[in-house]
Amino acid sequence: MKFSATIIGKCPSKSNQYEIIKKGATPSLKKSASLAAYEKSFYLQCRLRGLGMDKMFKFTMDVFYENMKPDLDNCLKVVLDCLQQCDVIKNDNQCVEIHIRKLIDKREPRIEFTLEPVDL
Repeated sequence: MKFSATIIGKCPSKSNQYEIIKKGATPSLKKSASLAAYEKSFYLQCRLRGLGMDKMFKFTMDVFYENMKPDLDNCLKVVLDCLQQCDVIKNDNQCVEIHIRKLIDKREPRIEFTLEPVDL
């Protein structure tokens, strides 16, 4: 069985999305406002929330950017982290196969993805 969803909005790059802050004498990482906003939007849009897939899976994703400039690989980790935060998947280390494409849609940036459990 395959599980598919679409998330509207520009997927931020995982790189350069954290800043170092100090809590007392201890340094810590803080998410950027754009990453935090995307994670919240992802959660609200994700109709697979709570699926709790606890099997190895194949992941297929089309990333629709406004132009060709963004790096494709930086979006992947953001999306896998969001899927884990939404309890769609239990752990992103269970991903055993990835297919990802960069496409252009100037009017509606988004991601479209499919998860498919696999038996190895």
